Amino acid sequence: MAPPTSTKACLFDMDGLLLNTEDTYTLTLNEILAQYGKGPLTWDLKIRLQGLPGDKAGRLVIDHYQLPLTVEEYEKLNLEIQSKKWSECNFLPGALELLQYLHFLGIPTALCTSSTNLKYEQKTSHLKENFKLFDAIITGDDSRIPPGRGKPSPDIWQVGLRELNEKFNSQIKPEECLVFEDGVAGVRAGVTFGAYVIWVPHPEAHEHLGNKDEILNGRGTSLYSLEKLDKSKVGL
Repeated sequence: MAPPTSTKACLFDMDGLLLNTEDTYTLTLNEILAQYGKGPLTWDLKIRLQGLPGDKAGRLVIDHYQLPLTVEEYEKLNLEIQSKKWSECNFLPGALELLQYLHFLGIPTALCTSSTNLKYEQKTSHLKENFKLFDAIITGDDSRIPPGRGKPSPDIWQVGLRELNEKFNSQIKPEECLVFEDGVAGVRAGVTFGAYVIWVPHPEAHEHLGNKDEILNGRGTSLYSLEKLDKSKVGL
């Protein structure tokens, strides 16, 4: 599948794609693991966690490290540590510039993050003006996403596009969209959704991802940074 010749909408993940929060997640998880004599987190597991809803990610960590915690206890501990760190997060290279460019062009944009609304607010409160660039913001606990249908299911991208179409009274199709992601689960969701995926993994993740072309299935491309995006090649 070739990228759109004229992109009609862009849908974005947040953690690790726009904001450097994936590094914060790693630091937080390592603090928790150290309390139980475990860790540190390695990239083979980190890749599997990226983009997952909180309860699924928590269950995976607990099972992998055999932690004596319930998912609820793990999430509470996570929130306590993370809440002290979110104010330090910021945009990754090229991210804010791309959002400003799309806003200037008048191309509709949606943020589609697996983070709950609470975590979204914590991560972005100090960056609020910049997030007003988005025409729609969908969080992982949105009631329109059925239970168990977080990434890698395509539902969050579908809800994002539906909201854009309602807002602009348009009929934009998935194949006319770009999905921007850093995590494997989100990439798979974007491919199933039917968009062209721009995959920007964490620089340290590339060597652990295996066959990226197989994951993209001919429906996207991978970059080392959003700064490397050739807009003319993706209909922008």
